Amino acid sequence: MAINPYLASTELIDWQTPAVRQLAEQLAEGCRDPLAVARRCFEWVRDEIKHSSDYQLNPVTCTASEVLAAGTGYCYAKSHLLAALLRANGLPAGLCYQRLSINGAGAPFCLHGLNAVELPGIGWYRMDARGNREDVDGQFTPPKERLAFAIQVDGEQELPDIYAEPLPVVVESLRTHATWDAVLANLPDRG
Repeated sequence: MAINPYLASTELIDWQTPAVRQLAEQLAEGCRDPLAVARRCFEWVRDEIKHSSDYQLNPVTCTASEVLAAGTGYCYAKSHLLAALLRANGLPAGLCYQRLSINGAGAPFCLHGLNAVELPGIGWYRMDARGNREDVDGQFTPPKERLAFAIQVDGEQELPDIYAEPLPVVVESLRTHATWDAVLANLPDRG
């Protein structure tokens, strides 16, 4: 029997590591409603893990367990942790991307990482645990999506696929650059 790739523990979505499993169990404690568990996981990652660029924090993290241990990550890395927490709780979860203007006025563009979770009675639902600030307000409001960023400029787009694993260009960016500002200067794009 094949394992559902959206439930798998992998090198990057490493939900079987003890710290990630323990947090997933804590977030689901006393709760049987999948929507409530998904909300708890989303809000924890959004609110408790600091966005590397917003807070100018190192180290650059990539795996779910690295993000949890460091308490920081870019949107991509935060999405890896959220996918891991959801999967650890038996909720199929994947990775999604938007292609956004870096300066809000057109080229250059970069990818932005977020998640999708399969919810009973709703299906795949996208959510963005990037972390809120004055100009960003991602919320968990199924069945309505409330992502951190809206498509506003020509050339920006929602990438329609839900990936079981992070895009290689994202992993390369997080693994190649050692500091938050080096990642910021080299944000990945799909090419």
